[in-house]
Amino acid sequence: MIVPVTNLEHAARFYSALFDSPGVRVSPGRHYFNCGGVILAVYDAVADGDREAVRANAEHIYFAVPDLQAVYDRAVPTGGLSTATGDGNLPMGQIGRRPWGEVSFYLRDPAGNPLCFVDEQSIFRGPK
Repeated sequence: MIVPVTNLEHAARFYSALFDSPGVRVSPGRHYFNCGGVILAVYDAVADGDREAVRANAEHIYFAVPDLQAVYDRAVPTGGLSTATGDGNLPMGQIGRRPWGEVSFYLRDPAGNPLCFVDEQSIFRGPK
C-alpha cells in the first residue's frame, strides 16, 4: 500500500511514532512499515528520482489494531487528529463508536493522507 508524501524524513518520523516501530528505509524515497501482512510504503516520488511529487491519497486507509487507545495516545502528539464532526456529531478525531458499529478515530498524516484506526474487535464485516 503506497502513501505518497513530500517530506520522507518527516513522514517516516510520523509513522514510526504512530506504529511504535522504526520501519526500514529501502531507497532514498521509500520507507516501509510492516502492518500485519501488508507493507505500508511511505513514498516520496521526488526523493526517489521522479520529476514530480505524487498527490496525497483521496480516501482513508483503514488499520485494524488490537489496542486502539495505545495508537490514539501516540497519535495525539502528532497534531494530525481530524477536527471534522461525523455522523451524530461525534468528533472524528476522538475515539468513538461510529453509526455502523466500529470503534475508531480519524487523522491525517503530514502530507494530508487520510487515515483511520479501528479497534479490531469492532470491525464492520457487513450485515449478519
